[in-house]
Amino acid sequence: MRVTGHPSGRFVGYVHVQVASRVYVLPVEARSLKLDDGSSLEAGFFAEGATGFSIVVDSEATEAVVNQTIDRASEVAARHIGRTLLN
Repeated sequence: MRVTGHPSGRFVGYVHVQVASRVYVLPVEARSLKLDDGSSLEAGFFAEGATGFSIVVDSEATEAVVNQTIDRASEVAARHIGRTLLN
């Protein structure tokens, strides 16, 4: 697995997502969701190619919101990985 991140992001930790008998390790990155061009990202699960997975949270969010984002993104990740890699 490859870990990539945004230059302005801050590594928070890893989330282990179990799908069937395999465990996938997803890095969690906190960063500003406002982009330089004025648009914004949505916090949550991101897939980059077939095996590049990560979770992005808002660096300005409260701890409770970050935890909710990680929980929700973990569920989305499990569904995505199950559909794309196990089917």
